[in-house]
Amino acid sequence: MTNTDRTVLEQPQTAPASKRGSISTRVRTVLISRVDRADVASASLFAVLALFVMQGQWRNLSNGYLYNSGQDQAMWEWFLSVAAHSVAHLDNPLWSDLQNYPAGVNMMANTAMFGLSIPLAPITLLFGPTVTWTIGLTVGLAGTAYAWYWLFARRLGASRGASALGGALCGFAPAMVSHANGHPNFVVLFLLPVIASMVIRIAHDGPTAKRTIALGLVVALQILLGEEPLLIFAISFGIFVAVFYLGNPRSIVSAVANAAKSLPVAAVIAVALVAVPLWWQFFGPQSYSFIEHGNMGNDAKALFQFPTQSIGGKVTPGQDVRINATEENAYLGWPLLVLCLGATVWMWRDARVRAAAATTIVMGVLSLGTSLYIGKNDTGIELPWKWFAEAPLVESVLETRFVLGAVPALALILVLATDKAFGRGLRPLPGLWSIALALALVPLFPMPLQAVERTPTPAFFADGEWRDYLDGGSIVTVPLPRPEDARPLLWQIDAGMGFPLAAGYFVGPSEHVDKKAKYGAVDRRTALLLGSVQNSGTVPDITAEQKKQAIEDLDYWNADVVVLPPGKNNRALRATVDTLLSTQAQFHGGVWVWDVRALTP
Repeated sequence: MTNTDRTVLEQPQTAPASKRGSISTRVRTVLISRVDRADVASASLFAVLALFVMQGQWRNLSNGYLYNSGQDQAMWEWFLSVAAHSVAHLDNPLWSDLQNYPAGVNMMANTAMFGLSIPLAPITLLFGPTVTWTIGLTVGLAGTAYAWYWLFARRLGASRGASALGGALCGFAPAMVSHANGHPNFVVLFLLPVIASMVIRIAHDGPTAKRTIALGLVVALQILLGEEPLLIFAISFGIFVAVFYLGNPRSIVSAVANAAKSLPVAAVIAVALVAVPLWWQFFGPQSYSFIEHGNMGNDAKALFQFPTQSIGGKVTPGQDVRINATEENAYLGWPLLVLCLGATVWMWRDARVRAAAATTIVMGVLSLGTSLYIGKNDTGIELPWKWFAEAPLVESVLETRFVLGAVPALALILVLATDKAFGRGLRPLPGLWSIALALALVPLFPMPLQAVERTPTPAFFADGEWRDYLDGGSIVTVPLPRPEDARPLLWQIDAGMGFPLAAGYFVGPSEHVDKKAKYGAVDRRTALLLGSVQNSGTVPDITAEQKKQAIEDLDYWNADVVVLPPGKNNRALRATVDTLLSTQAQFHGGVWVWDVRALTP
């Protein structure tokens, strides 16, 4: 504590009136001196930009729905709601049977983000999951940008302006904006640069007990926010460190010695803190070992085109080679790649630049998957990912997402080049570099995410009429909730999570004995039948065997009521269920209802 600080703190509260003004002035002076105005300006800029991107959702917190999320927003709002429900009722948050009844859902084996959903449970309980969802995405975008800015400015020693540029690229990269449509686990990434800073400090300055414990705590929290982004970050950071120290052999011995004393202990601390959730994830009820996605690599064109949700994507749209609207993980734009290539050649002697360039190349190539596709055409050229595609842990990662590890590396190159360009003292260079930055980054400037009005919840659920039909069993919707249509999860939320649902949208084990996973529930015959009727619009000839199977499936689901909400091919669905159950539906609360409590044992 400085003398000035001590003087201010020790002033009596009953100082004379003539001195109060001077005391106040001195306090303000001390506080202002401790606030970095550039930090405040950068944080404010990132917050405004995040609000700009998420403005559609903020404008309608009651009924807004991000159009490009597909069914993912419904799934995430359910995750947030069930976590809050668990907190309020002191239930086990790692498992729930509120969907996929009676088998339930292993929440830790899904992207439940307990590091977000549990702390924000009071907000969810008071204001609803849509508010929590919107806050999480907004803070994720702005917080991730600021965390990388802080790393560049504090750990790298870069100028505040260059650091803000790098932070903005990391926080609002095309992949970040794309994932903001439906994947908060790939948006709330502000702990990753904190982990990088801690590791760098330990390797450079040496380990202490405080640093080791802090690193373990932060890694444990990141595991509860998202394991997949942590794995991708670890791979990219490992590549960067390896290449960096190959270019700095004199410092590698001390760095390795420092890391060896601290990092294993930090890893043990992290694993110990989340040991129970991790056991539940891999060995608990409804756990699984892996999930096959098929070919999910980036098309080579995706690396050079502009993202759909950007200025460049609106002005000069390229071929649609994306997996879906939430997985535009590359789309870095050719101007940015060309600029970073030129900057790398310019600063090749800097080991940090060489390491960042190598990281970008390796992660970019891995993101292309097992085979090279150009414009959706398979060239037949096998790529390095084929060697790792079946390796433990990484086998379930969507390979398109590996390019996320290249974004901070590209940002680092830009930060270093910007500082060098403006620090050379050559008059033309700053101006030329500014023009090059504008050409590379302006096309990537994000556009607001499209939000639409969600379909209203039927009165049967919203007004509580469902209570008249439940005696401790479940509700079966027609067709059952699934990854293609998860709206019943939202109706359950609006009903206060008061009843369990058969089937749902989640990741769980399939029927295979090798613990292979699938999206949604294990398909029962009646569920498959109803899904096919909705798709075809044709009422099939129902057999006695199908009627028997329907009763058996209702018994398995412990169903009390079957509900047909408004939707596609409703007449065919109603006629099919009428025949299956040998009873006529009744219309209540905007839905068709079959009371099946007397039909099952």
